[in-house]
Amino acid sequence: MKKLRMGVLSTGNIAATMAETLGCMEDVELYAVASRSQEKADVFAARFGFEKAYGTYEEMAADGKVDLVYVATPISEHCANVKMLLENGRNVLCEKAFSVNAQEAREMTALAKEKGLLLAEAMWVRYMPMAETLQEVIASGAIGKPYTLTANLGYLLESVHRMMVPELAGGALLDVGVYTLTFASIAFGDDISSIDTSVVMTDTGVDAQSSITLCYPDGRMSVLNNSLRALSDRQGIIYGTKGFLVVENINNFESITVYNEKREVTARYDQPKQISGYEYEVRACKKAIEEGLCECPQMSHSQTVRIMEQMDAVRKKWGLCYPMEK
Repeated sequence: MKKLRMGVLSTGNIAATMAETLGCMEDVELYAVASRSQEKADVFAARFGFEKAYGTYEEMAADGKVDLVYVATPISEHCANVKMLLENGRNVLCEKAFSVNAQEAREMTALAKEKGLLLAEAMWVRYMPMAETLQEVIASGAIGKPYTLTANLGYLLESVHRMMVPELAGGALLDVGVYTLTFASIAFGDDISSIDTSVVMTDTGVDAQSSITLCYPDGRMSVLNNSLRALSDRQGIIYGTKGFLVVENINNFESITVYNEKREVTARYDQPKQISGYEYEVRACKKAIEEGLCECPQMSHSQTVRIMEQMDAVRKKWGLCYPMEK
């Protein structure tokens, strides 16, 4: 494959960010965009330079020239959209949260394997070099044995319609909390012995903000704060027996600063130059397709399902069940 012919499903803000990124990548071709409106597809295609504009998702799914489709629809639609694309023979990169629940995720990944197609979750931090750097710093013993992790992610999202609506699988957890859980997973793994949580709900029936505490068999603990109504510092901090480290922006690791027992800076690792950060997941998908893989090593199907299972467990404790799950 010389150039990856990309299709983008949906024309919202995150799709626009992806399109801008793709336009800066030499190994990618802006091939097709699909919307439920021909007019919106035409405008998006003209804006970013896509060759094809489709007024239905099904039309683009039927185009055999599309190498990879990026799905940027609301979370509630991911399962149906992805299954439709896979049934039509398309490889898929699906935005996070991957699905409404773990059962949908299992169905989606099983279908990809059955069809022999790539299906990857666009959890972009998993694909970035900084994720590996973080793991290397922890493994080096620079902060001793790590025991405690905190992560905070909050944005002012109450004015965003899809975030506030149960029918669209809204709430902070699936959109924001997925990042704090992923940060904990990257740093501490997924061998969790218990999950505790507290939540504040919106008047519309979704989670406005929450705190999640994960405990691990060896005594480690992660405390994760998520919000759609408060702006946070976006920091992830890992505390150990010989010091601690601070990650600026767990949504796109900007830097990792290491401190010793005297709280003195001993090392700093800065984010490599990037287009937007989305390019890493696209290139990982291109490589996986060329190698005939059904999943990307950086974000395996099992990792995707595990995070969905964690979010299912949290929602069960809250009593939050989306309409499509009833």
